[in-house]
Amino acid sequence: MMEVYNSDEEQVEALKRWWKVNGTSIIAGVIVGIAIIGGWNFWQSNQERKALQASAMYEQLLQAANEDKTETIIKISEALAKEFDSTPYAELGLLLEAKAKIQSDELPAAKEVLGKLQSDSDFVITNLATIRIIRTMLATGEYEQGLQLIADMEPKSGESFTGIYEELKGDLYVALNRLGVARSAYQNALRAGNFSPLLQSKLDDISVPEIEETKE
Repeated sequence: MMEVYNSDEEQVEALKRWWKVNGTSIIAGVIVGIAIIGGWNFWQSNQERKALQASAMYEQLLQAANEDKTETIIKISEALAKEFDSTPYAELGLLLEAKAKIQSDELPAAKEVLGKLQSDSDFVITNLATIRIIRTMLATGEYEQGLQLIADMEPKSGESFTGIYEELKGDLYVALNRLGVARSAYQNALRAGNFSPLLQSKLDDISVPEIEETKE
């Protein structure tokens, strides 16, 4: 620190000596600071620009999805994954691409697309992708594999997806003609708050034989 001096001349001389010792490091610090600020501003501006571009491309993707243009959906989704893979739009694009392939009855291809999202850092995206993979397994007769995938996911799926996984379990058990276990799974889904008229209908359908047997 600079001391207190008795005259202006002493203050000037002291300032000169201090600057000679510390000036270079101060200038270097200022330059580094400017570079850091400039770099941060550039990075931030670049991120905003990329987000706007990705958003515009995703709007095009939604339009293509509304018009059922499968080829366009796939093309835009692949571009999003390539150019904007660090944005949420890339993940949403893959979900739409998989949906389009399912609607085109390209189930193995849809499963491959969804598989890219299974290790996603986003909890919701991972579960949505897994749920759709299980539904494709149900459609392709991979019932045991679907049950195994649910078993693998349940410890890390959280309560918010419990009802959906239980309903899927019920669907898979029905396909395997294991109606008693399917009934329990549907009831668990209802208890987890996953109520819907369709789920209730599924439960009613496999409960009818049990009622008739009781009457006899």
